[in-house]
Amino acid sequence: MSFMSPPPPVPREATDSDGLPPDDTVRWVPSRKAAVLAAIRDGRIELKEACRRWRLSVEELRLWQRAVDRIGTPGLRVTRVQIYRPMLEEPPSRSDET
Repeated sequence: MSFMSPPPPVPREATDSDGLPPDDTVRWVPSRKAAVLAAIRDGRIELKEACRRWRLSVEELRLWQRAVDRIGTPGLRVTRVQIYRPMLEEPPSRSDET
């Protein structure tokens, strides 16, 4: 490699043709979480289908969405979610307080 040669290509993250993470994703980096949330928001995939496809709970996806709404995409980092989880969890409904 000479001084002026371009850097080697960086492998692109494996995604489906629709730009979404592979169905077998187990490592959820912020960009993958954001891609799923955007697809749900844009109507490219239904919430229930996203849960089935990636084996996620509705609660997990809602937590991700609250993190984005309140903190932005950096809030999707696992360490941020752990720190902010109490702030991101929905308060119990009044019917649960009986």
